[in-house]
Amino acid sequence: MLRSTETASGKGFTLLETLVALFVLAVGVLATAVLAGRTMSTGRQSKYMSLATTLASEKLEDLSRWDFRNPNVCVQSTDTSEGSITSDTAAKAITCPTGASGTVAYYDWIYMNTTGSSDCPNTTYGCFMETVYNSTNSNYATVYHSPDGTITLTSSTTAPTSSGITFDRRWVIEANPVVNTTSGTVTLTGSRRITVYVLLMDATVQPPVSFQMSTIRP
Repeated sequence: MLRSTETASGKGFTLLETLVALFVLAVGVLATAVLAGRTMSTGRQSKYMSLATTLASEKLEDLSRWDFRNPNVCVQSTDTSEGSITSDTAAKAITCPTGASGTVAYYDWIYMNTTGSSDCPNTTYGCFMETVYNSTNSNYATVYHSPDGTITLTSSTTAPTSSGITFDRRWVIEANPVVNTTSGTVTLTGSRRITVYVLLMDATVQPPVSFQMSTIRP
């Protein structure tokens, strides 16, 4: 009877060990799955942050190539700034202090077409597209950049749907900007601060991706 009891006790202990091992294994698998999910999420965020940085730098270079007399980057005498980084402002008629004038929209949309379309030169690999509102013609001009280097331009009287926009890019031009220094704030009279803000429209990427870049020009 003693031997039989010992044998039964040994079998019970082995079963308990198996249950504990299965529990530890389940916890390990769950932890691995959570880690893999976080790694994928971080990878997506890093990819979009890199794109947002590039797009901000690109637009800043585009705006910097105009001098202070161009309506795209001047500030009217009656204003302290033009444009916005908090919303897509409507196109505005601008008259520079030098007399030059024009209508300017201080935003554009960037979206990636990974499936190809009839307007894309390369329907196999898709396109990287930039859409800006052309206030002169009251339409939306889209530039298609194909992986093979081909670039095409189309226009439409209707805006692209918000679901297709990957990035919303906005900018603001400030006259006589105030900057912080070690000795306090300083007003840079006669200068302009150009700030570009890029926002990822995909809400599934968390934390949200946005990037802002500025430069000061005469």
